[in-house]
Amino acid sequence: MYVLYSAVATLGQLDVVEAQRDTWQRPSDVIAELNLHEGSVVADLGSGAGYFTLKLSPIVGPTGKVLAVDLRKLSLSFLWIRAAIRRPHNIHVVVGDPDDPHLASESVDAVLIANTYHEFANPGRMLEHVFQSLRPGGRVLILDRSAPIEHTSVEQEHAHGIGIDAVLRDLEQHGFRILRQADPFIDRSAEDRWWFLVAIK
Repeated sequence: MYVLYSAVATLGQLDVVEAQRDTWQRPSDVIAELNLHEGSVVADLGSGAGYFTLKLSPIVGPTGKVLAVDLRKLSLSFLWIRAAIRRPHNIHVVVGDPDDPHLASESVDAVLIANTYHEFANPGRMLEHVFQSLRPGGRVLILDRSAPIEHTSVEQEHAHGIGIDAVLRDLEQHGFRILRQADPFIDRSAEDRWWFLVAIK
């Protein structure tokens, strides 16, 4: 009984947190850059409990798919419950590995990597998989926090952020062509600045 109560409380908290996030995250602007339409297949790499996944679902419609990929099974469990409650049948949960998102070759039209790139243990390997998974002309959008510039190198390694220049180099080294970038994209404070990059295969 306690587990059920705890789960329901967590679902309620997620709704509150995400409603607050809507006021500053600019999700509509992010999704527009993915160039999705009815029937598209999009991967939300680092989906967590589904903030972007649930917003992507109506965009691709019943003939499309949203592949929600994450390492954390608990987060994916909450996403699965939320999707079941809202009844979008186009969301597919995928348990990824640290260096492999388990996406089939040339199977997706777009990949969203939101607030996750800085967590990758091996970003080069992940980008190889992303490149292979995209159909020709497919897009990848990376949205992340800037790393605070005043951090020491040791602190930088544990900071929840990454500089846009490093990710630009990674993308170009792995065969992507940069379409658009914005830095800053969101500027909430000196400690909370976000950028985004859109690249094409």
